[in-house]
Amino acid sequence: MFENKYHLTADQNKRLARSNLVKLVYVNSRFEGLNTTLPQTQTIIDGLGVDGVSIDDINIIVQLKRGWQYVINSSENLNLDFLKHINKIVALNESLDPGELRTGSGAVNTMKGEFIPPEVNQAKEKGFLANLLSDSSRSITDRALTLMYHLMRNQIFWDGNKRTATLAANRLMIEHGAGLISVPLDLWPTWNNLIAEYYYSGDMKQLKVWTYNNGIQGVDLN
Repeated sequence: MFENKYHLTADQNKRLARSNLVKLVYVNSRFEGLNTTLPQTQTIIDGLGVDGVSIDDINIIVQLKRGWQYVINSSENLNLDFLKHINKIVALNESLDPGELRTGSGAVNTMKGEFIPPEVNQAKEKGFLANLLSDSSRSITDRALTLMYHLMRNQIFWDGNKRTATLAANRLMIEHGAGLISVPLDLWPTWNNLIAEYYYSGDMKQLKVWTYNNGIQGVDLN
């Protein structure tokens, strides 16, 4: 059902991500409610300040840039430690304990209200990740979407879970040349509704189908 749409080399996919870095950061910053424009995001990524943009918002964009650079350039294995490192980067200035798993109760606001995620079990998360990544019966795109939405719903970190989930999933896509997962901003209202439904139902199938149809980006080189 989720066969790979794109078939690039890892180097080609890395170049694709680098060439779209500003747009990827710009889109991902919406997880934190930022309303910076694309040109403002470019300016901040270039290392300059922008009048009217708070230091907190600038820091979110800078750390997102660093997070994307890490997943694009790192040769480390995708495992729980890798996820912790992503979170330590992207949630550096907001999390109670960036890069560490959540040990208490948490809550996340959704379009349907406040969702209480399950308690975090490190052994289960390690097992889930190992089983998913080794499941060769599923395409890379399927595994990446599954990883992303599992991490979003389970909220295993104190903060920055959607950013961490998105970057981790895209690391898997990039490593295997399957393109990028990036939902266009004009589709975010529908996307957020589907995410909320998934949080409460625990069934990600409809959400994965929708994302597959609307949020897989890449280039055909043939």
